[in-house]
Formats: sequence, structure tokens, C-alpha cells
Amino acid sequence: ASGRFQQEYVPSAHLSAACTCLAWAPPGGRPPPSKDGPQRKKRKSEVAEMDKQLDILAIGTAVGSVLLYSTVKGELQSKLVGGHDNKVNCVKWHQDNCFLYSCSDDKHIVEWNTQTCKVKCKWKGDNSSVTALCISPDGKMLLSAGRTIKLWDLETKEVYRHFTGHATSVSSLMFTTVKPMNENKPFDGITGLYFLSGAIHDRLLSVWYIRSDRKEKNAVMSFTVTDEPTYIDLTVSEVKEEPVKLAVVCRDGQLHLFEHILNGYCKKPLTSNCTIQIATPGDDGDSTPKPVPILAAAFCSDKQSVLLVYGNLLQPIIEKVSLNTSESHVCLIRDVQKALSLTTDVAVTKVKTPVVNSDAKVLVPGIPGHSTAVKTPSSGKEKKENKRKPGEIEESIEERLEALDIDVSKVKTPGGLPQTDSFAVLLVQGLESNDAEILNRVLNTRKENVVKNTVARMPVHAVIPLLHELTKRLQGNPYSASVMVRWLKSVLTLHASYLSTLPDLIPQLGMLYQLMESRVKTLQKLSRLHGRLFILVTQVAASEAVQDVTEVNQTAKLVYEDESSEEEGSDDEMIADKDSDENWDEDEEKEEQSDEQDMTVEKEINGDSDLEPENESEEE
Repeated sequence: ASGRFQQEYVPSAHLSAACTCLAWAPPGGRPPPSKDGPQRKKRKSEVAEMDKQLDILAIGTAVGSVLLYSTVKGELQSKLVGGHDNKVNCVKWHQDNCFLYSCSDDKHIVEWNTQTCKVKCKWKGDNSSVTALCISPDGKMLLSAGRTIKLWDLETKEVYRHFTGHATSVSSLMFTTVKPMNENKPFDGITGLYFLSGAIHDRLLSVWYIRSDRKEKNAVMSFTVTDEPTYIDLTVSEVKEEPVKLAVVCRDGQLHLFEHILNGYCKKPLTSNCTIQIATPGDDGDSTPKPVPILAAAFCSDKQSVLLVYGNLLQPIIEKVSLNTSESHVCLIRDVQKALSLTTDVAVTKVKTPVVNSDAKVLVPGIPGHSTAVKTPSSGKEKKENKRKPGEIEESIEERLEALDIDVSKVKTPGGLPQTDSFAVLLVQGLESNDAEILNRVLNTRKENVVKNTVARMPVHAVIPLLHELTKRLQGNPYSASVMVRWLKSVLTLHASYLSTLPDLIPQLGMLYQLMESRVKTLQKLSRLHGRLFILVTQVAASEAVQDVTEVNQTAKLVYEDESSEEEGSDDEMIADKDSDENWDEDEEKEEQSDEQDMTVEKEINGDSDLEPENESEEE
């Protein structure tokens, strides 16, 4: 009620065996007033309401043991060991007796007797790790889930029903109704009930219906949220006409409220009636409001108001907010900084700054090149001295790094470009701030593996802004488009599964699709034109080569006269011999040349001539 910190418990082996899940024991063996079973997480509001009754807290650990801690005594009551040999994923108390159920990554479900602290029963729950449990309202059945969901009969430990479940491991299971909607048939305690499931990396919460036959295994309806659900609370529908109210806190810090009467099958995913966000006012100095993440939310007993837990995990702020569902989106303005800054100042004063001599080198822990300078008491004097001596040159960062004995070559990156892991960070920064310089620097990379790694490492929420940016650039000059297509290909291959889950994908990517359609439409015509031009060019080249062949001289090279005297004849023959020898050589050379030209012409006509690399790329 006051939002004050009450008590803290740190297990002795908290470093080697971290706490993984929590559950309150039902007070005095009676079920909690408004809930259908013990809660998954500790709720500070409930601690205040049921202070007299709530005492024992079951804590699952990463090594497989379960701790029972008494909040009234403020000490560990007992430790349950020997059940699991891997991380405990979920613990649930039975409403009526002192049994505790736990599931683990070792694929088993264990039923504990908390009075004797021994394993009552252990059975294999799934082929992969079992991640969530939930006990039915009458306490005779148990829901367990890894990826598929199973309903177990607790007496025989046999599977009563199978449900298809989710593609990823289920993180939460809870019953949404206590009585079946159809009141004509006799109620066996389970048939006709609805239950809800949420999974990691899944933006759809599924609702399942337990039938009398085994036919239907799929979800009857689903609720869609903006990000992976991290915390779910609901009001159980006890009467037929009463709607189920659902509060879902997502990883992105938003709270979605749903209100729906569960009455059979619904094909389309249902969207939230109201979305609540919290932001800072954005006054003093910083004008932009910053979002404040909501960590958890729970309905109050009147079902008309919600308890919000928001701010910092170390010091959360708890507030009661009454619901106004007429508006679809509510943004609450809260100044979290003032509440938090008071405590941080107190913490800072405990750190004593050492008095440092100006000649001494101070080595600061941290990443090379990102170390913060230690504030020394003498820094004020040094500044004044600097003003007095204008002749002195300030040390460069390189010199300072050398003084810190850090290899400067390691800090610098070739060509001034950042490495792949920082590319993703740079890209997100560029998209958020819309900084053209950063975006040009990142998006103009041509290395295939750098592009792939960057896209793989970027967070999911930046995918749509990146696609919008790429669309904008694709509309620009063709040179940049050839680079952008590589990015586009990586984004669509690596993030296809995320994109397919977006409800408003068609309007988001419509422009890009039209752009690609219009570009591809002309490809066929262009390739035909290219083919025709190629034939023309080769024919022109061939005809030119034919014209270039020199014509054979038809005039006689040698005239033989019979009537001349012997002396004259012998002289003529000598001269003719010389001439003819030379001429024959020339004729042979000419013939060889003309043969070679004919060969090239033939090659070109047959299309054997190698295409230029540019032409090839155009054809592709």
C-alpha cells in the first residue's frame, strides 16, 4: 500500500544457484480469495492485503533445488533437494493441501510433500524442457507446457488432453474461467473451461478450450500485443455473461488491457481495448519526454482499477490507477527522475575520490578509449592554470591512451570504420535520430558478410524503420539502389518470421512492393531490347570487317616476252625473280591477315565473342 521496501532475502548460494521462479503458498491451506491458484510472481500489493495469512514463499533455483522461505520469520524454513538436476522453471502450490509442483529443464515434473520435504512423485512431462505449470480450479488436474501443452490427471499422472501450444517455449499458463459457459450439462470439474497461454518471442496470447472429446487441439482465440508478454494478470470470469479482463505487460514497457466474453471460436486475433504507457514530463533542460517501462500490473479486488509497478527494478514505484477504457491509448506523465535521483545522490557520496598528485598517472577500469576521467580535487586549480599559460598545447587522445599503456592500434579501426558489432548499434542510432551521415556510413558498405551480421544483430523494433529508409533510398539514383538491394535481401531473409507476425504489414510494405513491381515490370522489355541491340551491333561489326578486306590486285606481276635476245632475257629474268620473290612473300602475309579477319567476323556472327562484364550484369 505504501510502496515501501519491506524485507530482502539473499540465499547463501545466490551466485551459483540464482533464483529463477517464485510462488506464494496459499494462506492456511485455503485458496487465495480472488485467484485461481498461487501467483507466479511476488506481488507487493498482495503482501500488504494478506499480511496476516501469507507466509511461505517457494523459490526455484538454477541448480534444481527449491527453497521454502518464511516471510514472517524472515528465514529459510526448508530446502527441497533431489527432485531436479537442472534449472527449475516454474513452481506452483496446490490450493487445498501442502503439495508443491515444480517443472524443470530436465524434462520432468515433480510433486513435493512440503511437510516431509521429500519427492512424492516424479514423472517425465515432455520431450524438451517443461517451462510452465498451472493447477485447475478444482485441484484435480495440472496443465504443463514446454512448447506443446498437456493436461494431466493428478491422480493417475496420465495425459488427459493434448494442445498444439506455441512455436517457442511457453512462459505463462492460467485458467480464465471457473465454471463452463454451457450450464445444461453436468460439470466434471474441467470440461468446458478456458485457459490462456503466452510464450517467449510470441506476440500472440492463445486461449484454449477443454472439450469433452479429443478432436480439437488448436486455440479457439488469440489476443495480439506489441511485444513479447513478460507479465500477465487476469480477472477470472465466474458468471456466464461476465467478461474476462486481461492485463498484459510487454517487454517494450507497455501495458495492454483486454476485455472479452469467452464464448467459443474467434478467427481473428483480438486487439487491446486500451494501451497504457508511462513517460517523463520532459521539462527542465531535457525537452523530450522519455518512456518509463511498466514492469508489472495487477487488477485490484474491485476489478475496476489496476496496480502498476514501473520505473527501476531496484526501486520500483507502485501506483493504483483506475481504468478508463473509453480511450484506446493512455499515456501517464510521471516524473520518475525526482523519486530516483534522491537515492542515487546518497549512494554517490559514499564513494571517496582520492586526492591525486598532478604528476601521477591514473589508470581507470573500463573499455579502452572509453575510460572516464577521475575527478580530482585539484582539477579546478589546473583549469585556472591552463588559462594563465596559453602557450601550452593540450594533450591529444592518442597521447593520453599511450599514457594509459593501451595499444592505440587496437583502438583504432582501419579506414575509420567501426566493426560489425558496433554497426548494428550505429544503424539503430542513425534510424532513431534520422542522422543521414551515420546512415550513409553504415548503408554504403558493400561487404556481404558485414551486411548479414549487422542485420542479424540489430534489434527487432528497428526492422520496419530500416525498411522505410531502404525504400526511400531505392527510389533515388540506380547506383545507390544496387547497394540497398543487398540490405533489403538480408532483412527479408533474416527477419521474415518477425515481419509475418505484424498485423499492419501490408500498409507498411506497400510502397516497397509497388516499387519492386514497377522495376521488375520493365525487365522483360529491357532484356528483349538488349537482345535485339546485341544482334544489330554484331551484324554491323561483321559488315564493317568484310569491307575492310583489301581487294586483290588483278594486274599481271610478270610479263614474259619470247622474242628478246638472250642477254636482255637473262637480265630480265634476274630482275623478275627478285621481284616475284618479294611479291610472293607480301601476298602470303596479306592472305593470312584476311583469313584472321574472316575468323573474327564469323565468331561475332555466331555470338561466340565474349560479352563485356557490364552487359552480363545488365542481362541478369
